[in-house]
Amino acid sequence: MGESLQKAFFGVIALGVSCIAIELIPVSRQAAYWNRCLDNTVKFLETDVRKLDGWDKKAKESLAVGLCNGAVYEPTIKTK
Repeated sequence: MGESLQKAFFGVIALGVSCIAIELIPVSRQAAYWNRCLDNTVKFLETDVRKLDGWDKKAKESLAVGLCNGAVYEPTIKTK
């Protein structure tokens, strides 16, 4: 394999790696936003929502995951 062919081959590999890295930027930003949402929601549920005082941390984290994923929880009316 000639030296110029090796340079071209490594150039193509470098270009491919660069393209993949550029495409991962939006994914990493979204992951950062989601992690921030999770942390802030768990903190809020632990400190400001008194009705959840009996819940353990795992249950609050589970609720926070649903909220950060866009779940909508509607209240249910209990009737006798």
